Amino acid sequence: MNDSRSRQADALAEGMQRDAGGKLTVFLGAAPGVGKTFSMLSRAQEQLRRGVDVMAAVVETHGRSDTAALLDGLPRIAMRTLEYHGHQLQELDLDAVLARRPALVLVDELAHRNAPGSRHERRWQDVMELLDAGIDVWTTINIQHLESLNDVVMRITGVRVSETVPDVVFDRLHDIVLVDLPPRELIERLQQGKVYVPEQAAHALQAFFSPANLTALRELAMQEAADRVDSSLRETRAARGEGNLPLRRRVLVAIDGSGQSEYLVRVARRIAERRDAPWTVVTVQHRRHDEATRREIDAAFALARRLGGDAELLHGPGIADALLDYAAHNAVSSLLLGRTRERPLARLFNQTLTQQLIQRGAHYEITIISTPQARARARRLGRALTPDSSAQDAGLAVAATALACLAAWLGERWLGLSDLAMVFIVAVVLVAARTRMSAAVLAATLCFLAYNFFFIAPRFTFAISARQGVITVFLFLAAALVAGRLASRLRMQVVALRAANRHATVRQLLGRQLAGAVDNAQVAHAGRVALEQALDVPAWVRLGRDTSTSGSSVPGDTDLAAADWTLRHGQPAGRFTDTLAGADWWFVPLLDGDGHGIGAAGLQFDRQHPPLAPEQRQLAEAMADDIAQAALRTRLVADLETAHLHNETERLRSALLSSVSHDLRSPLAAMIGSADSLSNYAQAMDAGDRRALLDTIVVEGERLDRYIQNLLDMTRLGHDGLKLNRDWIGVDELIGSAARRLQRYQPDVHLQLDIPAALAPIWVHPALIEQAVFNVMENAAKFSPPDVPVQVRARQHDGELSIDVIDAGPGIPDAERARIFDMFYSVERGDRGRHGTGLGLTICQGMIGAHGGRVEALAGPDGRGTLIRMSLPMLQPQPETPRDDG
Repeated sequence: MNDSRSRQADALAEGMQRDAGGKLTVFLGAAPGVGKTFSMLSRAQEQLRRGVDVMAAVVETHGRSDTAALLDGLPRIAMRTLEYHGHQLQELDLDAVLARRPALVLVDELAHRNAPGSRHERRWQDVMELLDAGIDVWTTINIQHLESLNDVVMRITGVRVSETVPDVVFDRLHDIVLVDLPPRELIERLQQGKVYVPEQAAHALQAFFSPANLTALRELAMQEAADRVDSSLRETRAARGEGNLPLRRRVLVAIDGSGQSEYLVRVARRIAERRDAPWTVVTVQHRRHDEATRREIDAAFALARRLGGDAELLHGPGIADALLDYAAHNAVSSLLLGRTRERPLARLFNQTLTQQLIQRGAHYEITIISTPQARARARRLGRALTPDSSAQDAGLAVAATALACLAAWLGERWLGLSDLAMVFIVAVVLVAARTRMSAAVLAATLCFLAYNFFFIAPRFTFAISARQGVITVFLFLAAALVAGRLASRLRMQVVALRAANRHATVRQLLGRQLAGAVDNAQVAHAGRVALEQALDVPAWVRLGRDTSTSGSSVPGDTDLAAADWTLRHGQPAGRFTDTLAGADWWFVPLLDGDGHGIGAAGLQFDRQHPPLAPEQRQLAEAMADDIAQAALRTRLVADLETAHLHNETERLRSALLSSVSHDLRSPLAAMIGSADSLSNYAQAMDAGDRRALLDTIVVEGERLDRYIQNLLDMTRLGHDGLKLNRDWIGVDELIGSAARRLQRYQPDVHLQLDIPAALAPIWVHPALIEQAVFNVMENAAKFSPPDVPVQVRARQHDGELSIDVIDAGPGIPDAERARIFDMFYSVERGDRGRHGTGLGLTICQGMIGAHGGRVEALAGPDGRGTLIRMSLPMLQPQPETPRDDG
């Protein structure tokens, strides 16, 4: 009841969330040309006649006159024009639609990619924004553009569709309209030129628009529409508190390993084939199976998978509860099971599995299959009350009855107890808590007889002297049976919960170990360790060329052949299977999302080891799936990292070329100009002019040499290969040289230097520190007003030299000051313009940092402008240690 209310609440919440915005209607087709846009416009005209405020924002007629005619009289929102590489592109004007806010807007071609410069990259993102704004949207899409079907469409058509729409968009669906056209009619339309121009049509008929492709795509479109309608129906009924009404007829067959499992699987296969329906084989793990039962269930599951069905292991306190719960959540309409075990007491209280399913599964088709083995077993069951109780369970029931008699006698003799019924009920509960229901019934019967014989007057006889005594003993029997049944069901629930909890814990630990794996080798190692810990046997995992094995437990040649077969075919092989069963290892495949093998996991068993229990097999296969997903994740991360590294390398290369081009071009231009003047006009010049031009060539050449040397030094600095050639230099000389260099390149810049004469020299690499100071001064000069000087001041305190460069520009936002030293980061609102490359302060930080200093960006005086502070430690040369050559 609580689960039903919870599902109802979830369905109501999802419905309210979906209805909070606009309503999305999708016109779905199998291929271009089926008439999606025509159908959408026809319905839009009908809505317009009804007085609905409908607007057409994007409609692609593709030159079809009948489609264009439907636009007559339909209000339209003009599209936005964008220029891209010299072409004028028309795109959805999203802001205009939001400003107009019609009740319904038409947006054709949902999978369209927007032109660069649009707000969103894809049109479906525009549609989502419209829905969030409360505007209803009608749109069109072909089935091949759905993201989850991309690989399926690739296998059908051989064409990889690049423009896709994520399935999450379809979660906002209010309605879906399937626009269908038989493949023959669509091909006729194509040949008549109603879809493409003749040249394109001829090519399409040979490739995408083949009859086989169109038939397969048509089936996909119908299946997707049916799935969405089925999902909508389930959500609606769940919101109303009603059960699921399946539309797709899935067949569910239940087996119990009692000798008829494979027969039932084959019958289910034939029934599902006749109905063209999917089918699943399940068994309910409500008690511990013996080895023969596990072997039969494993064989039946393997047969089901070979015949094209699914196999599931269910847990639950009761078989009927587990089957009905699974059927309710998996759109099952037909239940198929063999003839159930009929016990006299169960038949008396109407508690057989068949009767429970008939009573509670009124909305399902229930088919009971009988076999000769089942009929023979039923006859045997009719001759005995508890034929499946083992000797151990029966012995426990007898022992518990004897101990209860002893405890009752002691209580009556020494404690004066008069009501001894509870002693025997406790014995029944203890037996039921440790064994099956049949043993609890036996214990209840024995305790009933013992209580009557030894403790009800007249004693040592089954006769009862008083009417109250008769009522007492029979009420005791009823209470013992009820208590035994409740204790047995509680035990089954505890067993099921323990198994589920163990599986969840094991997979949680595996997930934590796999989360830290960064390559296939680490994934294989983590998976192997987790498998060994969970199943307590040696494990072996191979992913690509990476293999993880435990010590000396290495697969032999036969085992490796089984592993290779598993990898090629994507199915288990080796021990406990029909393929290379002589191997000592059992191998399960590691599959990608398309069912292709990417590796294999193996478990080693000795010859005396019993077959794996279904829950162990299920756990191993689930862990193999987790390992495979982790391997796919690491591969995807590696691919993304490679692509990111490639893109970042290209970006750095372009930015570096852009950064250095100006500083290299300036001295080169001066040198070339001076040399050209000397070459053409040297005879007309006097000695002073020629000397000035030669000086320019020398100065600019030295400047170019210093700049290139600084770049090389920064390259070595980034690779820890820069050797700092330190020397003593005065602070005034260092800053003055950078100031003269800046004023030579920018004569209009105003500098205000504040350098006390008492400052001591510093021991640094002069060229690097001068370049750092120059970069900061140049950066400040770009953004200070022309009439306000850039202030440069130097101070020494606490063993440090600080050089402050202060500008009067607009400043840098507080939240972005720490990031301006990142490579290529640009603060457009502050001291970094959008035309800069963002390398100047980065180079400055590297140069200062190489000397053990730091660079900080602070607010300017009175909160105006920016203060860049460069701090350098006042170091002393280390004395050289004399060598001892002796």
